[in-house]
This record gives sequence, structure tokens and C-alpha cells, in this order.
Amino acid sequence: MRCPWCGHDQDKVVDSRPAERGDAIRRRRQCLSCGRRFTTHERVEQLALVVVKRDGTSEPWDREKMVSGIRKALVNRPVTDDQFAALVSRIEGRLRRKGPEITSQQIGLEVLANLQRLDQVAYVRFASVYKDFQEIGDFQREVGLMLQKKESKARSR
Repeated sequence: MRCPWCGHDQDKVVDSRPAERGDAIRRRRQCLSCGRRFTTHERVEQLALVVVKRDGTSEPWDREKMVSGIRKALVNRPVTDDQFAALVSRIEGRLRRKGPEITSQQIGLEVLANLQRLDQVAYVRFASVYKDFQEIGDFQREVGLMLQKKESKARSR
């Protein structure tokens, strides 16, 4: 690992600990030349995923596209950074188990299913874009379906 300050390529690890809920290792390193410390993260290299879009074209998996959509749905919602990170990791893990080729529909449905359990307002926000809501009736129908599911769960208890 090259020192970000002096470029020297020899260092020593002074501390290691789990990060990102065990999905990575955080290492504190000290440069053997200048003595400055820096942090690195080590993760398992994931197999490449390919997303097959609705029009049949394929593109490489872009985690940030999914993260961006989820972030927009969660704006001003009471969801912690830890909950957000766990949500994204859970969704990506489930998609990777379906890979190496996944459809954009699989991604959308996985996000919807996980958002519905975490925050129903965020779920409706995401659904409005994913399902291409065009009028207020689309929102009413979606909320009505959510309420029906909630009532049927309450009755079955």
C-alpha cells in the first residue's frame, strides 16, 4: 500500500477491526518512511453482476444507482445510517445470490420489498417512480393494497 503523503510503499498495520457490519476490515497503517498514519478498508472482491434492462440491453451492475434511488426515497425519513447501510447490503447480497445476471425488475422488486418493511412512506415514494405512477389514483391504489395487507396480518394474529 502506498502512503498517500509521501508515496513510500512500505507500512505497518497498527490496528485492524471489523467495519461495515463485518463486510469489511478497517486497517490503520503507519508509513515506515514518513511515519504518518492512514486508514484502508479491505473487502471481498465481488463477482461482476450484469443487469438486463427492460429493453433487453445489458449493462454492468452499478451499486450507486440503486443507492441513489433508495436515498431519494428516504429523504427526511427517520432511518439511521446503520439501517440504511444494512438495507443496501441486504438487497445487494440477495441480488448477488441471484446473479451473475439479474434483471432491472428483480432489482426494483427487491428494493420495494425491503423498503416496505423499513419505511412505508419511502416505499410509496420509490414505488411511484419504479411503477411510473401517472395520477393520484395510482397512489391511492398502492396505499389501499398496503392497508389491506396490514389488516389481513392483524386479523390472522
